[in-house]
Amino acid sequence: MKLRCLTTLSGALAMLAVPRPAHSQTDYYNTDAGRPLQIEDAHPVERRAFEIQAAPVRMERSRGGSYHWTIEPEIAYGIFPRTQIEVGFPFAFVDGSDGSSTAGLSGIDVSMLYNLNAETAIPAFALGASVALPVGSLAAEEARASIKAVMTRTFTWARFHINGQYTMGEAPPAPVAVPEGPVDASADGELSRWLGGIAVDRALPLRSMLLAAEVYAQEPLRADQPVEWNAGIGTRYQVSPRIAIDAGIGRQLTGDSQTWHATFGAALAVGLPWYP
Repeated sequence: MKLRCLTTLSGALAMLAVPRPAHSQTDYYNTDAGRPLQIEDAHPVERRAFEIQAAPVRMERSRGGSYHWTIEPEIAYGIFPRTQIEVGFPFAFVDGSDGSSTAGLSGIDVSMLYNLNAETAIPAFALGASVALPVGSLAAEEARASIKAVMTRTFTWARFHINGQYTMGEAPPAPVAVPEGPVDASADGELSRWLGGIAVDRALPLRSMLLAAEVYAQEPLRADQPVEWNAGIGTRYQVSPRIAIDAGIGRQLTGDSQTWHATFGAALAVGLPWYP
């Protein structure tokens, strides 16, 4: 009897000794566009939860030596079951190799993502829509609307994500050419007519970390520019039950500029205080 009691007590103590991650500690597992890769998964923010992306930073360097910095504070909210809305305010800073520079708000991004189904024997699917509003000194001349389809499939050793996106609207005028090549600081320079790609990630649950890689192709809005192929790698890490950080690097593999970029960001997950 004593042996059985001791065995039961030992088992209970062992279970208490194992740390139990809070529900918000899995935020590192859900990827968003740009954090850290372009290709995202099909899972939105949980209902009645906020995700505040304080200051995600993206730095691009062209072959000519110019730098393009983007800081885009964003806030996402789980407004309905399996549905999130998101608003972002991208600020752009461009430093040319000739010493010139420009900075300003490059628009307001409003988007929605709806998850069609939970992943079971079939992959998880999601549909998204977004619009880039022409607000700010570096914004496009007109609003640009995009639609997106997302698929996520999980295996025991990795997850795979496939994204397809299409942007509507007329092509903008060609940028002014300078000795280092065309420089476009407006929001149009970051949009594509269509984009398609695949990403793979692997979670390390005991370290609260995610490792990911992607490859995708995109056609610029201007019809005179060729399709661009891009690749990147990144990671996300859960610092605390509510805070996750991410970082990534990538490169444009084809095209004239063949830019490379680096990203870094942090997100805070919070819930409304009047909901349990």
